[in-house]
Amino acid sequence: MKQIGVAILGFGTVGAGVADGLLKHREVMGRRLGVDIVLRKIADLDITTPRGIEVPAEVLTTDAAAAIVDPEVQIVVETIGGTGIAKKFVLDALNAKKCVVTANKKLLAEYGREIFDTAKANGVDIYFGASVGGGIPIIRVLREGLAGNDIESIHGILNGTCNYILTRMENEGLPFDVVLKDAQKLGYAEANPSLDIDGFDTAHKACILAALAFGFQPSLDQVQVEGIRNLAGEDVKYAADFGYRIKLLAVVARHGDEVEVGVHPTLVPFTHMLSNVNDAFNAAMVKGDMSDYTMYYGRGAGRAPTASTVVGDIGDIARNLAHGETRYERGVPNYAEGAVKLRAAGEISSKYYIRFQVADKPGAFGTIATILGKHSVSISAASQKAGSVGNQPVPVVVLTHLAKAKDLEVALEEILASGVIGANPVALRVL
Repeated sequence: MKQIGVAILGFGTVGAGVADGLLKHREVMGRRLGVDIVLRKIADLDITTPRGIEVPAEVLTTDAAAAIVDPEVQIVVETIGGTGIAKKFVLDALNAKKCVVTANKKLLAEYGREIFDTAKANGVDIYFGASVGGGIPIIRVLREGLAGNDIESIHGILNGTCNYILTRMENEGLPFDVVLKDAQKLGYAEANPSLDIDGFDTAHKACILAALAFGFQPSLDQVQVEGIRNLAGEDVKYAADFGYRIKLLAVVARHGDEVEVGVHPTLVPFTHMLSNVNDAFNAAMVKGDMSDYTMYYGRGAGRAPTASTVVGDIGDIARNLAHGETRYERGVPNYAEGAVKLRAAGEISSKYYIRFQVADKPGAFGTIATILGKHSVSISAASQKAGSVGNQPVPVVVLTHLAKAKDLEVALEEILASGVIGANPVALRVL
């Protein structure tokens, strides 16, 4: 049985999980794949701190550069994260004609084109199944399972931290800040949680999905990104009153020759499958022209689920190498080029939930309705959420029919300037 050597760069949570999987399941993978996958090197600056697994001493090294060029290594696994030294090591490995496996969504979202072009130039594979959805095989689904479909849309809950926070805000009526602190104590959120709660982690993943589905990868600064940092508890409650649950959604959808890519807190109907994805779980719903809707659900992060997908990618590459060719040598690209462009944020149409703090005076809501109508924003439902106390503004929630984002923006600016509301309105998308 042919042997394929693996080097892991980064011995943190995911790297240790990958090493554990390769060591534990070497025999069973050999039987399934017909190739013996051997862990040759693990490179990290710290190789003394216990990781909870037993690794042969000769495998550990602090010299990542040497591990990359080791002639017994054919696959390099990057689990360092970020876009600093991780990018250098990935490019070094590809230029050394080593196949690469990574779970680094930030790296691929920001430098994917350079990395994929380098892999192609050297005739080697780069697999990145764990970069979106952790243990969920959504990358494999788009590359292989739905390859015969024209993808129409992808809606995903792709950040476990945000989903955990939103679930507890709804179920327990707790404010955002309280749940965030609990999430940090439990290890769901980092000490600096901005990447998660401000939506950028989800946006990195949305960019990767756009590349796979449509052959078009926007740069992150082109993508409209809204997080959940400023989400108020009353909006979670009011959404539930209308039969909706708020989720942070990645949206990737095609509209003719344009692709919508964005991240938004979104009202999802109780009856929708994505509405029932709770706690730290992830899910992605894909609509293909032949498959119609399919959904993929599971743990989107954590040592074991992420390592599971990484090990699966290693197995695929090892099987390719054992048969003497990579995906590129068989003419299979990482993603096909698409003749599409990014849809401008203002041109995207959606239904909306809007909460106004309406002045307690005759005709105030009539003014709001008139201004919305003037800008082609029609109301489908409205509800006053509390009585007036001491002439204070009254919360009024409105649901709209489909409206363009630019039309709603202009309408809300005019409503605010009219003096009939007491604060900036809150506007959230409705799925």
